[in-house]
Amino acid sequence: MDRDRRSGIVLAGLAIILVAVVGRAWRAGVMPPAPSAQPGTARRPGGSARPLASSPAGRAPAVHLKALRVELRAQPGEARRNLFRFRPKPPSLPPAAGAVRGSLPAGTARAAPAGPPPLPPIALKFIGIVEKTDKSERLAVLSDGRGVPISGKEGDIIEGRYRILRIGNESIELAYLDGRGRQTIRLSGS
Repeated sequence: MDRDRRSGIVLAGLAIILVAVVGRAWRAGVMPPAPSAQPGTARRPGGSARPLASSPAGRAPAVHLKALRVELRAQPGEARRNLFRFRPKPPSLPPAAGAVRGSLPAGTARAAPAGPPPLPPIALKFIGIVEKTDKSERLAVLSDGRGVPISGKEGDIIEGRYRILRIGNESIELAYLDGRGRQTIRLSGS
């Protein structure tokens, strides 16, 4: 019961403070005056009402119907392109006289040279280094994010696909077994 009485006293005090602040602001002119009930009048910043200039005696403003006629408006020009057709705009000028024979028109790409597709990136994370106390051997700890971490030293084969080429302090160099796709992986720690 003591707690209810205290909260009631606090709420009453806050209500008194709120009423005092609102009353003082209203008397000082900070609060905007109430809107006018008369149609066709506008309030000035000082608070006095005046009739609107465009509506004498509360009438609607004049409308100039001639200005709204369709013939007087600017008409759109002839369309040169269809925005819904996905083709490049045709060149407006003929090709230069000294153009190289066999060159492709602008906007077309040359075919890539035929060859083996690029190797996919090595999907391993370098998460740490393990060293013996005498620093005679360093092991790199790698993770594929799915199972148990994998470890190996320089020259070891990892997962039957990759070879560890070099183990540095902050990175490791791996390559595919055939020597292609050499990649440096930085130490990520997780």
